[in-house]
Amino acid sequence: MTNDVPSSVDSGGSAVATAVLNAIQNPVVMVNEAGLIAFANWEAEAFFGASAAHLARYKISTFIPFGSPLLALIDQVRERRAPINEYRVDLSSPRLGQDKLVDLYVAPVVSDPGSVVIVFQERSMADKIDRQLTHRAAARSVTGLASMLAHEIKNPLSGIRGAAQLLEQSVVDDDRALTRLICDETDRIVSLVDRMEVFSDERPVDRVPVNIHSVLDHVKAVAKAGFARHLRITENYDPSLPSVYANRDQLVQVFLNLVKNAAEAIGDRPDGEIVLTTAYRSGIRLSVAGTREKISLPLEFCVQDNGPGVPADLLPHLFDPFITTKTNGSGLGLALVAKIIGDHGGIIECDSQNNRTTFRVLMPASKDASMEDATTTTPTGPTR
Repeated sequence: MTNDVPSSVDSGGSAVATAVLNAIQNPVVMVNEAGLIAFANWEAEAFFGASAAHLARYKISTFIPFGSPLLALIDQVRERRAPINEYRVDLSSPRLGQDKLVDLYVAPVVSDPGSVVIVFQERSMADKIDRQLTHRAAARSVTGLASMLAHEIKNPLSGIRGAAQLLEQSVVDDDRALTRLICDETDRIVSLVDRMEVFSDERPVDRVPVNIHSVLDHVKAVAKAGFARHLRITENYDPSLPSVYANRDQLVQVFLNLVKNAAEAIGDRPDGEIVLTTAYRSGIRLSVAGTREKISLPLEFCVQDNGPGVPADLLPHLFDPFITTKTNGSGLGLALVAKIIGDHGGIIECDSQNNRTTFRVLMPASKDASMEDATTTTPTGPTR
């Protein structure tokens, strides 16, 4: 693609206005009275997969699905001469790709009757923000519950266990199994409460520049030595990736949890495979938890498996506490992962379909990272 805009825009419009439109992080196009694309900013080039010069030769109807509501919106705006918003419009097509759900803003161009401006807001970005806020709210609810459990349950449980141990000394052998059961179940509940106490830790995260490839290599080594010894784990790393601004131990905890979940989802499948990927994306800007600082999230880390996938009804609640597909699972693992990523000012999301589930983590780069930082550890798998 090229950053050139149609000559008609260069000759008739302001260079400053064009620069402003190109700086907008949403696709923006202008459609003239004949339906031709008279202008497209840089984000629109990426959205449609073509240069502005190429787009200018075609009508907007060429690039969107047949019968799309967008065409009716354009006609309405021309007729009413007033802007219209439309939410969650599906533009999915072989040309634009799948899951192209967008919010649309269509407005008339007063100085050019019949022309309209269209702004596309991809729902994938808005949904990422919504999911991040939901995951953080879920983590906060678990935090309050953990604090309550720690103070109100652990002490009585200690008394129950002590009483059961005293009874064990005086009961007959046939009843000793019951006292042992009381102790075992008490220990199990205490262990669960201990796990939940992690959520009540509100101390600031101690972060430094971290090489994500060294973290993933460590996680892979642990997995191959234990729960994933029967699986193939491959890497697809970007060797020029800058450092991530994070706590290394917590990152190990996050990706060890995600890889273990992937291994359990695959089970005994003979062709089971887990793929670890890293990439640099044009991230979105979000607020860091607990501060007014705005950061971008350009670093993308993925854990992908070829297991059966996550049930569709469970997917929206996957990072909520006590949600699990495992028979003996507590449903706290992914909730803890969401909390850790949220504490780092990042986002985690899950895309799942049959035979492919991807957990995608978006995180900030180190403030003083250089492109050489990521090359101190040589990736062990194929690179992009």
